[in-house]
Amino acid sequence: MQLLPGFSLMFYICISGVTSVSHVPVLLWSTESSVWASAPVVSDGHIASSHELHRLLQGGDVPRTLVMFLQDTLSIDDFTYYSTVYESENPLQNVQDILDSFPASLVLPAVEKKTIANLPGYLKKQTNWNIINIDSLNVSLIELDYTEQNLIIVRLQSIPRSDIISAAKIFSENDNHIGRITQEMKDRGIPFTAIYTGMKPSNVVKSFDMVQKQGRQLLDTAKTVPYAPLNVSANGSDSCILIYASQILITANNTITFDLTNLTFEAKDANTSLSECSASDTILSLFYSSPGNGLSSLELRFIMTNMFYPGSARNWFKLQTVLIIPNQDILSNASFSTTYGSAPAEYSYHCQQLGTSSLYGETLIPDNMMANNWNIFISEFQIQGFNINNNLFSYSSDCTSFFTPAIWMGLVSCIILLWILSYGIFMIMQLSTNDKFDDPKGPALSVPQGE
Repeated sequence: MQLLPGFSLMFYICISGVTSVSHVPVLLWSTESSVWASAPVVSDGHIASSHELHRLLQGGDVPRTLVMFLQDTLSIDDFTYYSTVYESENPLQNVQDILDSFPASLVLPAVEKKTIANLPGYLKKQTNWNIINIDSLNVSLIELDYTEQNLIIVRLQSIPRSDIISAAKIFSENDNHIGRITQEMKDRGIPFTAIYTGMKPSNVVKSFDMVQKQGRQLLDTAKTVPYAPLNVSANGSDSCILIYASQILITANNTITFDLTNLTFEAKDANTSLSECSASDTILSLFYSSPGNGLSSLELRFIMTNMFYPGSARNWFKLQTVLIIPNQDILSNASFSTTYGSAPAEYSYHCQQLGTSSLYGETLIPDNMMANNWNIFISEFQIQGFNINNNLFSYSSDCTSFFTPAIWMGLVSCIILLWILSYGIFMIMQLSTNDKFDDPKGPALSVPQGE
């Protein structure tokens, strides 16, 4: 977190690539100049946790009135991207002027989106607030009770991301609404702190490391990844399991989706204490407490084996089974087996897309009736359960076979073209010339019908 003089540092943050599909920016300003005087300064790219944000809002110098401007989607790129697309005007000019003019302003470029989703509920539990909800742009503030702590929740218009001009127009209307309420509070002489943020992130401009990856992308090659693989130790040993994925989505009954990516690799809320490691069998257990949507817990379990095969005269590592265990009920588990999911024991296993659809590189086959109620999608999946050295992935064996659909299409096209070429050459070779020619000075050439 860093104190900012307006938007100057915000542009620097955008250029340095401090964005993530799992984080939202939080802009704060206050009438009290000393409210964040003791805020710690950390390096760029810091992801503010819920504890840090709560501490900023619960300090002793924080005014008794808190205004929350909540938008459906917001990313740090919005402040630069939409500054030039709307009739040469800046749709966020009021917000920029507020940050420049208020005694204290603070910009957190990356805050966990679940922290923002839970923030209104958290604040309501901490203090007996006088809560005021404003959902219309035309509604003005009612008289505030200075003797109570006032929580004003202003829900801004949703941003239509499908159209740039429409999105810039709504941004401008929201910006004017923020400026009007802020000025009204300021004119009344009410000490207050304001928050402007989004409920979830938006992808306006993708940075170079967030562009969709194509082809084989292995973690053992030199490349930039959004976060480090999850390193798991079990049975009192050193690191014995490594796992990485750019996205983990679990869907129940085709309606309820659990995005476990952030909980696993960034927030690191996945409990791995039930994992087990041995020379022949390894179990990776990712246990999530209170994942939401009516579940008290959710466990994702990967079962791997290491066996010797005489045919190849070597050991092979295989991802044998994937289990989903809801609410710690092992009898209600959903079991899936892999179609291939193997690699030499010294290697790691990688698959660009793994899941229950037959369109993925590795298809998970349901093993019981409960599995039919669940869908799994994991992208850029890489796992290693044996022979880990220096806490790094070994060379990756990819789930893509040698003859990919693209290779087969190329081969078939080449065969068809070669057949056409061969047929043409064969027809040319069958051409023949007459062995007798007509002499214009002699009698006409007569060719008998029998010849």
